[in-house]
Amino acid sequence: MGKDYYAVLGIPRSSSSFEIQKAYRTLALKYHPDCNNRPGAVEKSKEIAEAYDVLNNGYWKAIYDKFGEEGLKRGIPDSNGDVSNGYTFHGDVDTVFRKFFGGDNPFANFTDLESNIDIDGHATFGGIQGRAQPKQDPPIERDLQLKLEEIYNGCTKKMKISRKILNEDGQTTSTREKILTITVGRGWREGTKVRFTKEGDQGPNRIPCDIVFVIKDLPHSQYHREGNNLIYQPLISLVTALTGGAVELLTLDNRLITVPITDVIYPGREIRVVGEGMPLVDDPNERGDLIIRFNVSFPAVLNPQQKQLIKQALVVNI
Repeated sequence: MGKDYYAVLGIPRSSSSFEIQKAYRTLALKYHPDCNNRPGAVEKSKEIAEAYDVLNNGYWKAIYDKFGEEGLKRGIPDSNGDVSNGYTFHGDVDTVFRKFFGGDNPFANFTDLESNIDIDGHATFGGIQGRAQPKQDPPIERDLQLKLEEIYNGCTKKMKISRKILNEDGQTTSTREKILTITVGRGWREGTKVRFTKEGDQGPNRIPCDIVFVIKDLPHSQYHREGNNLIYQPLISLVTALTGGAVELLTLDNRLITVPITDVIYPGREIRVVGEGMPLVDDPNERGDLIIRFNVSFPAVLNPQQKQLIKQALVVNI
């Protein structure tokens, strides 16, 4: 007669996956050689590990439930008469233990187990029987790309995420979608992070990670920003640069403003318009400046007559 894996774990054959795992957790902590030096603990620990290794695997469990230990380890014939490979326990108690509890050191997340045995001989930790201390994965960062208009005026963004949710059995998961709402403040700087705590995947002995959205500026056809200032780089003709004129531009809140050019403009010269930049994060009613950084278009070719006229116009009489 083969081994009764259910009897080894002390559970009925109708036990659910959750009940199988619960039984293994209790017995693995009670009989593990690192915390139990009583005679027979090593062999008992191997029996427990093997029983769990089989019953926690849907494929091996189905074969065992139908054909018993003999069919499980010998292999069973398929429709063509070929015999499948049978099950062989690798014999490593710690491998099963680590896979269940997590960590390279099976007891790295436990206090002194020998001094934490309850009246039934069950190891305890932090008031929770036989559970490893949950670990949290590093945050997941995603770019949140925004138009300058959205940052200038403020906006609300709704981001859809897919995440794994722990089912009622405490072990399996299912995928669900969720909408995260981000209220973008006026003038938020590039690199600003919005953190949603514990919105990552759920799992056994696992703290969901945080999801972090990082603000990124999308390229704009007219402006870019430097700190709280907006930079506009128009291309003006040489005539306008020398004789004056005006620059018209549409602001990020759709106002048309006109900036007069009264001085001679050379390439790279700047005109600062106070208070027409990005809203300040600490006080959105205050704004940085608009800096107009000029580029001048020079003619590619001048004929002799044009050259002479320019010389006459620009000659300095002493």
